[in-house]
Amino acid sequence: MAEAGDRGGQQAACGHDSYCSPLASRYASPEMCFMFSDRCKFRTWRQLWLWLAEAEQALGLPITDEQIQEMKSNLDNIDFKMAAEKEKQLRHDVMAHVHTFGHCCQKAAAIIHLGATSCYVGDNTDLIILRNAIDLLLPKLARVISRLADFAKERADLPTLGFTHFQPAQLTTVGKRCCLWIQDLCMDLQNLKRVQDDLRFRGVKGTTGTQASFLQLFEGDEQKVEQLDKMVTEKAGFNRAFIITGQTYTRKVDIEVLSVLASLGASVHKICTDIRLLANLKEMEEPFEKQQIGSSAMPYKRNPMRSERCCSLARHLMTLIMDPLQTASVQWFERTLDDSANRRICLAEAFLTADAILNTLQNISEGLVVYPKVIERRIRQELPFMATENIIMAMVKSGGNRQDCHEKIRVLSQEAAAVVKEEGGDNDLIERIQADAYFSPIHSQLDRLLDPSSFTGCASRQVQRFLEEEVYPLLKPYESVMKVKAELCL
Repeated sequence: MAEAGDRGGQQAACGHDSYCSPLASRYASPEMCFMFSDRCKFRTWRQLWLWLAEAEQALGLPITDEQIQEMKSNLDNIDFKMAAEKEKQLRHDVMAHVHTFGHCCQKAAAIIHLGATSCYVGDNTDLIILRNAIDLLLPKLARVISRLADFAKERADLPTLGFTHFQPAQLTTVGKRCCLWIQDLCMDLQNLKRVQDDLRFRGVKGTTGTQASFLQLFEGDEQKVEQLDKMVTEKAGFNRAFIITGQTYTRKVDIEVLSVLASLGASVHKICTDIRLLANLKEMEEPFEKQQIGSSAMPYKRNPMRSERCCSLARHLMTLIMDPLQTASVQWFERTLDDSANRRICLAEAFLTADAILNTLQNISEGLVVYPKVIERRIRQELPFMATENIIMAMVKSGGNRQDCHEKIRVLSQEAAAVVKEEGGDNDLIERIQADAYFSPIHSQLDRLLDPSSFTGCASRQVQRFLEEEVYPLLKPYESVMKVKAELCL
């Protein structure tokens, strides 16, 4: 990831006297933190040097089995203190680790990094970590979708007031609204898998991507150079490598990956904003533990802190896409080094943030609480206005005049609205209709005309079809990990 001039340095010790990223210390999972740790990175560097040496040996270069075995035996024997001292001296992190690896591999020291440039280990390691980090996110996202699917299925028929512009609109169901959330997350799951499948290895390309150093090693044998690239690519577990690179793989790859993560952030922000609004309406709440404190000053409060955390972190995740966009735009010719420090931060932070968001959202989705009586009361407040068209149609069927009925309803509706808005009372439109002799032909039909389930259209069927045709097939590859519960960090 770095080259001469970009020291980078080792991870600062986390303690009470030193800054630590809250992503690592408070929010992200241990497995995702490890993925972006020094140990994981530098161990992968050593693995890449081993794969290169194995492939070079297989293609005829004078590398001994003893040298290969020595490298294998020391993959995890990393002297971080020595590496830090070497880096301070050399101002080059890759060469510092070449020397550190060579120190414990005396016989293999001469052939470590043979023919390679810094980006052989730096960029290829980044691609391996991106791939593996996506592997951590995919089942977590699938579990969130699965939990929400269970929630939607259970409440597919529960009518609730719909909102457009956050103003009362036609009824929907709690399950149907949840499916709006699920649909966005399903798109994120598909995009995350797609971008993982599209990842290509940088491979063995040399200083400016021409493979000149390897062509020299193999005395002009281009076929062996191509074989070397293919062999190392396969050892790293990639189906294909870039044919064309500069010194680095194109930084548009980082744009592709972080775009998907930023899009996930937008999905989660929308979901958790909805939950926060519903919590204000007292229709739905996220989990709230027995000893949890909502406010230091107001003991009665049940703040939606998990949803607020997701929104807060999602905003950060969405902004990170600007880093790779700008980095890709200023990679002069075969590369510049102004990508390195930026990428150390934005790639790791994007994945740690996405990981923290999914852990928290899974916890939320496993404990969502719905209050049907509150939902029912709000429907009763708004449904009479929505039912006016049905009432007009029923009156016409009973022999009434459509225009006369419309005017009667308009006047009564205005009177009922004044009670609600000016007096703070309940919506009494139905009582006014029941008291008006004009509407006596349909008085006996009012209960049926006001049945909330008759206002939700095809919502229940849509939920069933959506889950069966789109969601469950998408989740099938992740069935083995569905039972894992979310571990909520601080």
